[in-house]
Amino acid sequence: MVEVNDKPILTHCFEQLADLGADELVVVVGYLKEKIIEYYGDEFQGVPITYAHQREQKGLAHALITVEEHIDDDFMLMLGDNIFNANLADVVNRQQEQRADAAFLVEEVPWDEAGRYGVCDTNKYGEITDVIEKPEEPPSNLVMTGFYTFTPEIFHACHLVQPSNRGEYEISEAIDLLIRSGRTIDAIKIDGWRMDIGYPEDRDEAEERLTQAAEVQ
Repeated sequence: MVEVNDKPILTHCFEQLADLGADELVVVVGYLKEKIIEYYGDEFQGVPITYAHQREQKGLAHALITVEEHIDDDFMLMLGDNIFNANLADVVNRQQEQRADAAFLVEEVPWDEAGRYGVCDTNKYGEITDVIEKPEEPPSNLVMTGFYTFTPEIFHACHLVQPSNRGEYEISEAIDLLIRSGRTIDAIKIDGWRMDIGYPEDRDEAEERLTQAAEVQ
């Protein structure tokens, strides 16, 4: 609910998901969930909202399991603390080609920062061959950005994930299970930018970038 350019980060997320064709918004809530539910109610710009309660913050794979009962087809996953100005539609279009079981927006970061993220390794076809969550020695500097598309197969993988050393059920482990089962996962390199809003300075930079983007348009 932190505001960027005078509206909550979630509103930015919802606007983009609606523009990408979402016919329902399934929102995982937990801490201070009442503020989110009271603010948005049961729809956003005509798109119905369903809330799924994650009672304990045990990682992204655990959060996904909470929405399983509401999803029966391919879906988009966007982390609610990110601001995107990027080629999200390319990820959705790749998923709709039905040659991929999942697709992710990825970006290259400085090597010394890669260990802060889920790091991807790819083959010559741009397919993801390995995903490692916050590795001490990253195999590449290509990282997941917080926007994904999946088939419902991801839920089965999430149920098989065991807690990591951090005590969380990592989405990277679920993705690795998909890869090992022979599923095709495509990496779409970012064209544009995204900001993970974790600190006040991140919000300030996102506002500056959004203002510049609006001026260009």
